[in-house]
Amino acid sequence: MTVMMMNRDMIQEITDQRFGLIYSAASSTFRLWAPSAAQVSLMLYKNDGVEGGESLLSQSGGSEHPMLIKGNGVWETNVSGDWAGWYYMYRIRQQDGQLHEAVDPYARAVSANGRRGAIVDPAQCSPDGWESDTRPPLASPTDAVLYELHVRDFSISPDSGMTYKGKFKAFTETGLRDEAGNKLGIDHLVELGVTHVHLLPIFDFKTVDELISSNWDPEGEYNWGYDPQHYNVPEGSYATDPRRPETRIVECKEMIQALHQHGIRVIMDVVYNHTYSVEEGPFEPVAPGYFYRQNHDGTLSNGSGVGNELATERPMVRKFIKDSLRYWAEEYHLDGFRFDLMALIDTETMVQIVEELRREVAPDLLIYGEPWTGGGSPLANQTVKGTQRGKGFAVFNDDFRHAIKGDNDGGGKGFATGEAWYEGAVAEGLMGSIHDFALEASETVNYVTVHDNLNLWDKVLVTMGKWDEAGFIPLQDGRPHDGSPLMPKIAAATPYADVVEGEALASEAVKRSLLANSMVLLSQGIPLIHAGDELLRTKYGDHNSYRSGDAINAISWSHKERFTEVFRYYQGLIRLRRQHPAFRLNRREEIEKHMEIIRCSDRVVAYRLHSHAGNDEWKQIVAVFNGGVEAVSVELPPTLYGWNVVVNEREAGTEVLSTADGAEVTVQGLSCMVLYEDPERLKSDLTEVHVKYDREDGDYAGWNLWVWGTGVQDGEVSLTPREDGDAGAVFYTAADVKKIGCILRLNEWEAREWEQDRFITVPEGEKTIRIHIHSDGVDIRPHNLGGRAS
Repeated sequence: MTVMMMNRDMIQEITDQRFGLIYSAASSTFRLWAPSAAQVSLMLYKNDGVEGGESLLSQSGGSEHPMLIKGNGVWETNVSGDWAGWYYMYRIRQQDGQLHEAVDPYARAVSANGRRGAIVDPAQCSPDGWESDTRPPLASPTDAVLYELHVRDFSISPDSGMTYKGKFKAFTETGLRDEAGNKLGIDHLVELGVTHVHLLPIFDFKTVDELISSNWDPEGEYNWGYDPQHYNVPEGSYATDPRRPETRIVECKEMIQALHQHGIRVIMDVVYNHTYSVEEGPFEPVAPGYFYRQNHDGTLSNGSGVGNELATERPMVRKFIKDSLRYWAEEYHLDGFRFDLMALIDTETMVQIVEELRREVAPDLLIYGEPWTGGGSPLANQTVKGTQRGKGFAVFNDDFRHAIKGDNDGGGKGFATGEAWYEGAVAEGLMGSIHDFALEASETVNYVTVHDNLNLWDKVLVTMGKWDEAGFIPLQDGRPHDGSPLMPKIAAATPYADVVEGEALASEAVKRSLLANSMVLLSQGIPLIHAGDELLRTKYGDHNSYRSGDAINAISWSHKERFTEVFRYYQGLIRLRRQHPAFRLNRREEIEKHMEIIRCSDRVVAYRLHSHAGNDEWKQIVAVFNGGVEAVSVELPPTLYGWNVVVNEREAGTEVLSTADGAEVTVQGLSCMVLYEDPERLKSDLTEVHVKYDREDGDYAGWNLWVWGTGVQDGEVSLTPREDGDAGAVFYTAADVKKIGCILRLNEWEAREWEQDRFITVPEGEKTIRIHIHSDGVDIRPHNLGGRAS
């Protein structure tokens, strides 16, 4: 019987059950869903299926324990005694006579290379203090600053200073410094200020041999991990001893525990859209034809681009995914999940995942993913951009990404890389895409580059036409296209030819890369940066380094000293974001009320956050992004007070770098500037404008002055009737203002004095001017000054 033949009650009965191994020291229960099987046996083994350093190709030597069919395709057996330290498999004979040996799809521990399931005592699979491990607080999703990182990349470089290179345990090493005293490893992450480490897949994946030495290997064993083998087991190549099943579990938890202790949450990249293959995957031997989506002609659909896709809309596939996610969140204390090719997961499944995890595990779990596929799929209700609206999860914002940098792998340009006409798309992204695809800012993950495609530094150089100058290498699967050795080409590469040591911020390429991520970090939404961006990480032009080896992928920690100004700039931007809630608004109403785009033209985008947005201590904030190579003057919102600059082309943070008192400010080319209004400091050299207004009828009720271009406080200025029969008003202009727009109006435009706008010329150097306006609508005259002020 298959699920397709079952009614709803039968489906509910099996989806409510717990599958896999249920261990106790007295006995262990094994439960498997194999709906088309004629016979199933549990095979128990004393050894791990590894001999002489190689996985065995047969499953001989085990003891066989028949399993009983419990109904609806569920098979079960219970074996008495303590079996911890043993290994197990399922022997399945299908109704057509085919015989398969299969690892439990629900296995939570395995032997090296996942050859066999392992029976472990859960009490022996946690580090000291694990029960008291707690998630660092997260009040709002937009409080997150995500840092996408590969476990091996983090520590494998010879200059990392870490003992456990390429391992989970590298994250537990503290107090590391380079020769110049720069912090390395986990201390670097804390110093940078990120809130979340988003780890590329850490579940057991197929294409790295766990029994091969894991030392520095420039061209050897490597993979990002998007080839799932055992979904509920940590990857063995990241463990110090992959042959001992408990080790990878304990050390994975130690990593998470260490990050939590340093105030950093952990996101796991999950790949529930496809498996490494069908035949060698975890599902086909158990339930042939069920777990994989098919086209209308019965062939396997390939929306993943790797030959298969999981049929997430089917009840037992959906159950498996939800069970797996809950297990990781509860057992490993993970703080959220990033879904690879999330469009291949039906929206109903995603909604159930979010609702159940938030309700039953933790309400502040962060969930987001890629709202696209890797190819065509017959799935009707794909989880694409827009389907997340109001459903509690976020999607990657490729619209904003493209607007900032251009295309992914070529020379196509965006706002930060030299193209005009992207101002509107950038402005939309800065506002959290709430007028595009998002209902709230917490539904967009803003980024420029991640592990896929050209990384940020390489992309900038390519758009500048510097492929040859940088010595970039045409690569395929980590090997030069021409078949020559890789390492001499890397040694000859010069990706930092234009970066002068100690003057990194003077480099055009550095300016463009900082401009790109400054928009990410100062936009509404959830920002994500790729590990190493703050160190000008290069992959030598490799746009798909998923199996390219350590020489291409490892983070070079020596860059921290070499490009320390760049690191400090990133650190300052993150500190600014984290200390000021105005940059972390969430609700659409908040953003529309407190944020406005004040310039969006000529390669410049600027916004204002006002009225203590998000209850920020700063009443008014302006951020300006100049994508042009020349300096520009940008008009500032009117205010009586001076402006403090906290971000410019050289530094970023929360400390005051300079002040600005004028009506406008100069922003250097290819840079960002952030200013805030300082209520403690009135603008210097203000000009006081006194207005006298005469009406023949003496009726001043409802009349007011409307002014603009003051550089101080534009808008309505009240008129006060006086004893001598006229009315008066006082307003101020900034020192550098030369001309002010002026209209006399009744209430809100019921009537006005003149058909055309009038202007008051401000004489240079005057601290006080007096304007006399007559109701005949003809004259605007200075009262104690020579000349016409119109």
